[in-house]
Amino acid sequence: MINVKSETGKLKKVLLHRPGFELEQLTPEALESLLFDDIPYLKVAKKEHDKFSQTLRENDVEVIYLSNLMAETLNISDEIKRNFINDFIASSDNSIAHTYKKELISYLLDYENNHDLVLALMEGIKANQFEKKEKNPLCSLLNDSRTSFALDPIPNLYFTRDSFATIGNGVSINHMYSKTRRRETIFGSYIFKYHNDYKNTPLYYTNKTPHNIEGGDILNISNELLLIGLSQRTSPEAVEKLASSLFNDETSEIKKIIALDIPNIRAYMHLDTVFTQVDLNKFVIHPNILDNLRLFIITPSKKNIQVIEYFNGLKLLLKELLHRDDIQLISCGGNDYIASAREQWNDGSNTLCIEPGKAIVYDRNIITNRILHEYGIETLEIPSSELSRGRGGPRCMSMPLFREE
Repeated sequence: MINVKSETGKLKKVLLHRPGFELEQLTPEALESLLFDDIPYLKVAKKEHDKFSQTLRENDVEVIYLSNLMAETLNISDEIKRNFINDFIASSDNSIAHTYKKELISYLLDYENNHDLVLALMEGIKANQFEKKEKNPLCSLLNDSRTSFALDPIPNLYFTRDSFATIGNGVSINHMYSKTRRRETIFGSYIFKYHNDYKNTPLYYTNKTPHNIEGGDILNISNELLLIGLSQRTSPEAVEKLASSLFNDETSEIKKIIALDIPNIRAYMHLDTVFTQVDLNKFVIHPNILDNLRLFIITPSKKNIQVIEYFNGLKLLLKELLHRDDIQLISCGGNDYIASAREQWNDGSNTLCIEPGKAIVYDRNIITNRILHEYGIETLEIPSSELSRGRGGPRCMSMPLFREE
């Protein structure tokens, strides 16, 4: 069962993906297309991620791994396994996968252990890993290259926040902004269709919807209030579609959505890279977005939805919506422009609140972490020299499945 109706309720169950060999498949020429700025050192990235998992468990959070959940789904039947493989290949834009589809399917079906199959698909399948009937001499020569993939690696998987988003007791399976990340959503599609623990979860959005939206832009502020970023990765059309779906679904409690239009740049790729909640009345924010931030209130109407622009600023809006006079916006990096820009880039604004006033943060953001302490926030610091190279922090790396209300 899914239950996520806030950003601060005590976290009880969370979905993670431990970085795997897919990071070892990164090459300098592929960094831009695979959305990385540098190549993480996998050995250290695993240690850092294990510390993240350990910190969660030490705070009574049950950790579930994506690969295990997907393998359990495939174990249900051979038909599900075959359909999953077909869908996975169909979603690839790699010509080798389609040219040798029959041979590739046969190779993947030969995996007896479904967990090994899932990891292999995450890591990428090279063209020389399976036998191919010669289509023509040129294809044969080119596709024998040791660097040619039939199915590309998926190195962004350890950011489990994005491919689907939990909202209340339901889920939004997202249409990802970048083609290289769209295969990530297939895992969620099958889990929420077939897995015994999650197959009856209401779906408020699906990856078949043409407009792009990602989970890092979706913040559950209360059971009735959602904040969504209009960002590099989430379009206005998707927000309207999700709003309409939520307002018209009897399983949803959402009564109001606030859309925050943030600068459309890579540094601010999602709302949670510049704004997260760390306590019932406290939010950490990158101060550089405030001057140009546009706010829109979305509510149901007889025709569909109503959108009104709000001009009095984010702090006043949060006071009104949360019925609190003590709202505090904590600046990432403080009042120092350089520190703010540097620590936002290193995910100082991207915190994971695990209960009111307690949040997991990257240890490298020393100024922001010190300021959070001054505001009474207990910070659980995790190492981040390699994980941060993927441009994502603790919130990005976690998808809550259950929070206490």
